[in-house]
Amino acid sequence: MTTPYLARNVESDAVRPAFANWLSSTNDLTSRFVAAERVPGLINIAGGLPAPETFPVEELAALSQAVVREFPRDSLGYGPTDGLVELRDAIASRFSTQSLRLDRSNVLITAGGTQALDLIGKVLLEAGGVVAGEFPMYAGALDAWRPRQPRYHCLRAEAGDLDLSSAKAQFVYAVPNFSNPTGKLVGLAARRALVDAAHRTGVWIVEDDPYGSLYYDETPLPRLIELSADLAPGEAYRGPVVYLGTFSKELVPGLRVAWAIGSPDIIQALTTAKQSAALCSNGMAQRIALAAMRGGLTERMRPKLLGLYRERRDALAAAMDEHLSDWFEWDVPVGGMFIWATARDRSLDTDAVVSAGLKTGVLVAPGRVFDPQGEDRSGLRLNFTLNPPDRLDEAVRRLGAAMRLLYEQVA
Repeated sequence: MTTPYLARNVESDAVRPAFANWLSSTNDLTSRFVAAERVPGLINIAGGLPAPETFPVEELAALSQAVVREFPRDSLGYGPTDGLVELRDAIASRFSTQSLRLDRSNVLITAGGTQALDLIGKVLLEAGGVVAGEFPMYAGALDAWRPRQPRYHCLRAEAGDLDLSSAKAQFVYAVPNFSNPTGKLVGLAARRALVDAAHRTGVWIVEDDPYGSLYYDETPLPRLIELSADLAPGEAYRGPVVYLGTFSKELVPGLRVAWAIGSPDIIQALTTAKQSAALCSNGMAQRIALAAMRGGLTERMRPKLLGLYRERRDALAAAMDEHLSDWFEWDVPVGGMFIWATARDRSLDTDAVVSAGLKTGVLVAPGRVFDPQGEDRSGLRLNFTLNPPDRLDEAVRRLGAAMRLLYEQVA
């Protein structure tokens, strides 16, 4: 049983009413990831952070100055809740295909992917409702929906476990491209089966795709929304998939510019929900993102990003082979930002590994926070994008030392 947060009046001994109950079930993992960057000597391989050396500083500085001078009202004033019209048009154009026909009515701009997830919860999730998805699941999504106190139903798409009707889910949450935390790539057959199930039952699919541009070794597979459009082509997309994307992984995260693409009715509902949380998104950031798209900056950055992250993935995998193979097993992903390691000893609690790692100077992410039921404690998420190869090797060497320390304490 969790203890409710209490608010104490600093001017007296009176105790104010407790804060909302859901606050008692949160975790501080995300804030720890970010704060770790400022701890001297600590190597952070826990958070899903891009490499700062990839940030196009000079180009964005020039674009910032240009958009303020050329578009002062858009950059510095209030804007439309659903986002800058030209940016919505550009996003619609970028993701349109022969069967997936999009226009601005299919697009909402959000303040990062996290706001999109929050709005999804407000629009699609009743209190105590059911969310279906693969376990383990993105901790940020679990946090975004925590105020609704949902229940979770585990789907296994690759195994054909897609009974959406009996699950009574209000929506399916899917990260088919290099899932956070596992780095898993969902195959084409499973993607088709999931989309078919959604069309049969009418259940919404929330396709979260922050890593879709980070394929290192294989040809990109079609998005769920594209497969959905193949089943029901029309003037404008009206299917059951809501596609979430972001500039955070392909440009810079600090702009906090992301998008939701879906049928006009759900985009309107999400816009209404956004209106109560944020009148509008950052106009300057939207103008910068649009200029970066139009000028080809994101396309020019991609080869460097892919080359750099491929090298770092390989370095992390090699270091794990050398220092962790006695205790963990894993698959090397073909894209994304993470390697998911599972303890050979399923009784190992990776919360203890995190604590031991802090003593040896490395931060990793424990499996518990990615399990909606908090039961699977045998996994570790390791990030490879933030650190160069030599620091990745040192981080995993420290983690190996932490494992030896942990087992010495048990013995």
